[in-house]
Amino acid sequence: MSIEAALRQRAERLAPALAEVVRGAAERVPGFAARLAEAGTDVDEVCGSPSLSALPVLSKDELVERQQADPPHGGLLAPDAQVARWFQSPGPLYEPQLVGADWRWGQALGDLGVGEGDIVLNCFGYHLSPAGAMFEHGAHAVGAAVVAGGIGNQELQARAIGDLGVTAYTGLPSYLKALTEHYDKAGLPTENWRLERALVTAEPLPDSLRELLTQRVPHVRMAYGTGETGLLAWEPAEEEPGNGLILAAGVDVQVCAIGTGEPLMDGTEGEVVVTLFRPDYPLIRFGTGDLSAWMLGPDGSPRLKGVLGRVGAAVKVKGMFLHPRQVTSVMDGVSGVADYRFAIDRVDHVDQLTCLVVADGSVPAEELASSLATRIREGLRFRIQVQVVDDLGEGEGPMVDRRDWS
Repeated sequence: MSIEAALRQRAERLAPALAEVVRGAAERVPGFAARLAEAGTDVDEVCGSPSLSALPVLSKDELVERQQADPPHGGLLAPDAQVARWFQSPGPLYEPQLVGADWRWGQALGDLGVGEGDIVLNCFGYHLSPAGAMFEHGAHAVGAAVVAGGIGNQELQARAIGDLGVTAYTGLPSYLKALTEHYDKAGLPTENWRLERALVTAEPLPDSLRELLTQRVPHVRMAYGTGETGLLAWEPAEEEPGNGLILAAGVDVQVCAIGTGEPLMDGTEGEVVVTLFRPDYPLIRFGTGDLSAWMLGPDGSPRLKGVLGRVGAAVKVKGMFLHPRQVTSVMDGVSGVADYRFAIDRVDHVDQLTCLVVADGSVPAEELASSLATRIREGLRFRIQVQVVDDLGEGEGPMVDRRDWS
């Protein structure tokens, strides 16, 4: 079976549910009805088009703009929708967690073999970011207990792995590497190490890092999702890595041509576009900004090749998006700064963010570096090294990504 044939079969299966979501959203959500009108289309035309392609892709930047114009949710939340939590992503983008919503991460955890009797150390952030709550919900969905590790306090987290008998991990792959090193450095008992499974996401997992991790954690698998949409795909546990990411149930995933939004069905690289089956907060044809392509799995199912890059200028650093406009909003007009650039490096499988600053001489160098580190931490939620330099070196714009993922 070809990739196109497999994708058409999937589209046919999902078409009734997608049509129901579009019709429900048009009836209940004023902002979605306005989105149809702005596009010069209607429910019948959208539902009758392949993969809803008559509706233009909604980018994250456009969603931020809609929320700013009509706060807090851009008119895209049904008046009777029940919100359990609000989260904030860079933008800022406000994301509602609806009562009863399922982010689907339990699908990947269950496939990995995590379930009742397991203790999951969840090392995603719980403050403003949805990731911590998402993975805790997924662990509870398969019957596992959770240690709410979050980000930071690695020495205490390493001790908890042994003291509590942690058996599974969710978080960045680089963070898992750091925890194993802290465990060994602290001289904690090797016989108390029971961590056997890890579901990692939000940054690449090169073969070199996977090899290091599996020396201590036998089963490490990559998953893919976003803060707006939840789990989208993951590496199946019963197969060797490299066979693509199987698609999560309960969500529609497309790969679309950049610019036109036309669904791609031949393995060509394009943007990952997602529709949630949720008419009360309709993320329909939502552009994640991630690049991927289709491939066939050993079972003949359509699978994503993984995240192959980003559309536009935003990059992920330590699992969080960083956009040039965020950098300029924090740095523009700062006293003592003649020029600057943010440099992103990868050292020993860990992202490092450095602010290179050319000073104008009006503020002492040490004072400038200290004040900038505080300003950036508060404005961008990144801890950063600030270096006062004579010259910025090669590169253009406010950011340069110098990472090597080999």
